[in-house]
Amino acid sequence: MEDSLPLTPRFSVANFLEVCNQTFDYALSNTEVEGEVANFKVSKGKWVFFDLKDRESTLPCFMTIFQLRSTVRDGMRVVVSGSPRLSNSGRFSFSATNIQPLGEGNIKKSFELLKEKLTKEGLFDRSKKRPLPENLKKIGLISSVTAAGYTDFLKILDERWGGLDVTVANCGVQGLQAADEIIRAIDFFNERGDCDIIVIVRGGGSADDLAVFNDELLTRRIASSRIPIMTGIGHEIDTSLADLAADLRASTPTNAAEMLTKDKNAELWRIYDNFSALEKYLFQYLDTLKETNKTSISSISREIISKIDTSSELIKQKLKVLASLNPEKILKQGYSILSGKISPGNVIKITTTNQIITAEVKNVQTRIP
Repeated sequence: MEDSLPLTPRFSVANFLEVCNQTFDYALSNTEVEGEVANFKVSKGKWVFFDLKDRESTLPCFMTIFQLRSTVRDGMRVVVSGSPRLSNSGRFSFSATNIQPLGEGNIKKSFELLKEKLTKEGLFDRSKKRPLPENLKKIGLISSVTAAGYTDFLKILDERWGGLDVTVANCGVQGLQAADEIIRAIDFFNERGDCDIIVIVRGGGSADDLAVFNDELLTRRIASSRIPIMTGIGHEIDTSLADLAADLRASTPTNAAEMLTKDKNAELWRIYDNFSALEKYLFQYLDTLKETNKTSISSISREIISKIDTSSELIKQKLKVLASLNPEKILKQGYSILSGKISPGNVIKITTTNQIITAEVKNVQTRIP
């Protein structure tokens, strides 16, 4: 009996190309390729064609103009996200979904070109900037909950004043997908419409790490937000297109928290200073009365001193109430402060006297006292 031979697969041309593309989708979907741009061109205002090169090879690439969110020129080193594809004519190309410059020099060049374009459109005009809302109560915070900038922002916010309602949208703050995540977070807060201000924070990093904040679509979405937006991105020397489009720019996440809150210790000293000034004024007034009307000074003095004592006691009571509301005092008694929307699936923050805990709400039940 003869051994059976394995069957050789046979395809039609169309089926073969379809199977190849299915294999690409399975094995190489959402792939990132790094190289140098060459032969960059835009066709009919809709399609973008370019080659991605290194010393040995060339990869033809294709994308739509709507997916191009950074300004690109020949010679730039970039990272391209997408997947390989065979056309019906058998032509191989890389179907790109995103392209981002790499390296400080390329990022700076792309930044300047896009900045010039958006400036001409009036996107950064100072006349369009909105001031910090008065009586700030609720903040929509966009950041990665694992980032140092996020922790610094919340720590300073609580230390300076406390009591603000903060809703967190946890998203990436670097990488090719981060811009879309931040855009979705901005849309989320605008659709809810219950925040006084949206704050985007991220700690320092390299030019590559912060490049996401030079994304054209993200920059446009910040400029068009119905709710005022503040950015606190990177270090003091870093300026992104997102910073230029925002209504308010803080130099760091810590600075953003400082701009949004009063310093409770400074407020206490202001109350003491005002009380001292009032006391000094009243005693000067008493001296004047003593000189002008000595016969009635005794009764007037008693009346004014009585009013001073009453006012002083009221101020002392208010200061005691203010001190009792100090979050740090509550935490030292063994309690904790919970921030965020209490509903299943949401991320909340739990602050104790020496810890900040981030947790996801699994279940909520009504408590009957």
